[in-house]
Amino acid sequence: MPELPEVETSLRGIAPHLSGQRIERLEVRDHRLRWPIPADTAERVVDQRIQQLRRRAKYLVLELEEGCLLLHLGMSGSLRVLPAATPPALHDHVDLVLANGDCLRFRDPRRFGMLQWTPSPAEAHPLLRDLGPEPLGPAFSGDYLYQRSRGRRAPVKSFIMDSHVVVGVGNIYASEALHRARIHPNRAAGRIARPRYQALAQAIRLVLSAAIAQGGTSLRDFVQEDGHPGYFAQSLSVYGRADLPCPCCGQPIRQRRIGQRSSFYCAACQH
Repeated sequence: MPELPEVETSLRGIAPHLSGQRIERLEVRDHRLRWPIPADTAERVVDQRIQQLRRRAKYLVLELEEGCLLLHLGMSGSLRVLPAATPPALHDHVDLVLANGDCLRFRDPRRFGMLQWTPSPAEAHPLLRDLGPEPLGPAFSGDYLYQRSRGRRAPVKSFIMDSHVVVGVGNIYASEALHRARIHPNRAAGRIARPRYQALAQAIRLVLSAAIAQGGTSLRDFVQEDGHPGYFAQSLSVYGRADLPCPCCGQPIRQRRIGQRSSFYCAACQH
C-alpha cells in the first residue's frame, strides 16, 4: 500500500495542475471502489473550483468552493494529469475533468481506493476525525510519544504504526526509523525512556523526509505521478534485507512478525 511519502509525492505532482482549476464534470466508469462512489457526487462537484490540495495522513484532500473531495489510493491506486481526450485503460475508473481540457485520472486495479465528497471541514469526516498528529508537523515530538506510551505494553513498532498515535508511519518506515534510533521493534512501548523517544521522533522525521525527497518507496504497484517508480528503496537500511549485513555493524539483519507485519531489525544495534 502506498505510504505517506508516496501520497505526498503524488500530491506535489498533481497540485500545480489542479489548484485554481474549475471542475467541468466527474466521469465514473466503475463505482465499485472500496466504498461505492455515491451517484450524486458528480452533481456536487461540477462547476466548482479547486481552491487547495493538501494531504491528511494517507488521504488527499481537494478543497472545493463548497465541501471537499477525499481521495485514498488504496493498495494499488495511482493518479495522472492527462488531456481529457486520452482514451482510458482497463483500470482507469475515475476522471475529474477540468475546464482547461485536462483531467485527473484515478487508476486502481484492485479497487481498494476511495473517492468521497464530504462537507467542510474534511477533518470532521469519520475517517479523519480521530487521527493522530502528522509526523512532520509541530504537534509531533519525542515528548508527545513518551506521554502517549505510558502504560502501553504493545511493541513500540505497533505503537508508532497506530494512526491514532501518529499518522503515516507505515511498516517500511517504522522499521527504518527504529533502526536509525537503535530501538528494538518488539520492545514494550511503555518501557522506553523519554530521551530514546526523542531520538525516535527525530528518526521518523528524517526517514520520512528522505523518502519524500527521493520520491517514495519503490513498491511493486507504486509509481510516481509521472509514471516512474520511486527510488527510496535503494536507500533502505533494514526493510526487506533479511540475512544481509547491517549497514552499521555488519551483523545479519533479522526478520520476525510483529503485529501481523514483517519486521526487520539488527539484534546487535537495536535493543
